Amino acid sequence: MIKWSSKLYMDEKIEKEPDKWKKRLEENKFSYSLFCIALASNEKNLFDIMDCNELWFRHYRRNDVYVVGLASEKGSALHLVEQIVADIYSKTGDFKVREYFEFQES
Repeated sequence: MIKWSSKLYMDEKIEKEPDKWKKRLEENKFSYSLFCIALASNEKNLFDIMDCNELWFRHYRRNDVYVVGLASEKGSALHLVEQIVADIYSKTGDFKVREYFEFQES
């Protein structure tokens, strides 16, 4: 199940119509240009960057995915991760990503 951060980061393309892109993701519609930034499934890492079509796999349907960012291209996703880490560090002085984000049930 997808859980959305209340502090969702988005690139310029996604910001224009965020609800459209969120809906596509929730409905498992195929998309060539949507990347998710989620809290890492391995707690030793900070984030997972994945093509949204990966969420069709059984593993992701059985487990919660905590989405903190959406991007229209892989390069944009990498820039968003840089921005997220910089924001967290500047606000908290630490890299405690999981504690920084709050999630709302879908």
